[in-house]
Amino acid sequence: MRIEPLKWQDGKLKLLDQTKLPLEEVYLELSRYPQVIEAIKNMRVRGAPAIAVAAVYGLALAAQSVDANSQLEFRKRMKSISKEFAATRPTGHNLFYALKRMEVAIDKGSRIEGIRSSIFEEAGHIAQEVADVDWRVAQSGAELIEDGFTVLTHCNAGALATAGYGTVMGMIGEAYEQGKRIGVFVDETRPLLQGARLTAWELVYAGIPATLITDNMAGHFMKQGKIDCVVVGADRVAANGDVANKIGTYSVAVLARENSVPFYVTVPTSTIDLSLPSGEVIPIEERSSEEVTHIQDSHIAPDGVNVANPAFDVTPTRYLTAIITENGIVREPTEDKIRGLFSG
Repeated sequence: MRIEPLKWQDGKLKLLDQTKLPLEEVYLELSRYPQVIEAIKNMRVRGAPAIAVAAVYGLALAAQSVDANSQLEFRKRMKSISKEFAATRPTGHNLFYALKRMEVAIDKGSRIEGIRSSIFEEAGHIAQEVADVDWRVAQSGAELIEDGFTVLTHCNAGALATAGYGTVMGMIGEAYEQGKRIGVFVDETRPLLQGARLTAWELVYAGIPATLITDNMAGHFMKQGKIDCVVVGADRVAANGDVANKIGTYSVAVLARENSVPFYVTVPTSTIDLSLPSGEVIPIEERSSEEVTHIQDSHIAPDGVNVANPAFDVTPTRYLTAIITENGIVREPTEDKIRGLFSG
């Protein structure tokens, strides 16, 4: 049975609160769009594609409740709410890709009810496309995982992160379903432990053998020859192939290069931002210092210490063995090869 981290049901957004995992499985029923904004900001839902799906359903909730006297007023209000969603998480590209599509939907229809219908329809299309694309990424990438491989993951790029099948987890799951004997090293992914809390939970749920390690153990196991490839997701890919992903990804990529371990990035093409020439201009979100000074509710650092907490880092394209998308695999990525993914 596939994990469903969020779904539209009876005019509400039902959302699995990822801050409670793995100890509790708590589903939230959100009926107002500000609740969705709060859920995105506080990482009750996370992962670039899942954030995008949550946001478009948030706009659907807003469309149900916005009261306006004219089409013009309704469209203006809906586009203002879209900007509120755009301000929630700045790094992931999927959110902005989805909101642009929703703004096109907002401009359709000759009456307010017609605009509402267009919004609901497009939100559903986007959610279904995420699942379809995940499946194609999984099928494409599974061939790179050979029988007997052990894979290292960083952060979480499973169903929880995409609201579909997952890119990394879809690829691993598909290889496992094909009968390949595989194992997975899951690094914990500080500071919010998405690997320990979420990826490990998804792997146990799927019955795939997994070993949890701390972030600073990756180099040790690579040097011992116990890791055959690294597979990660991404929140934004620049035109030249530079990749923004969870903080710590760059370190893993450097270690992989040093130890001749293939480093793969799995993304839907909606993660690729051709408007940005390189990773140097990808906006990097800085999050609360409490995410570093605390683990859950436990305070682990002295009061008064300065804290830096960038949520993402950028891995230069030279460290990538391949980018895996629904439109195929780009080996040794270059800008020309990446742009080729969009040419037909």
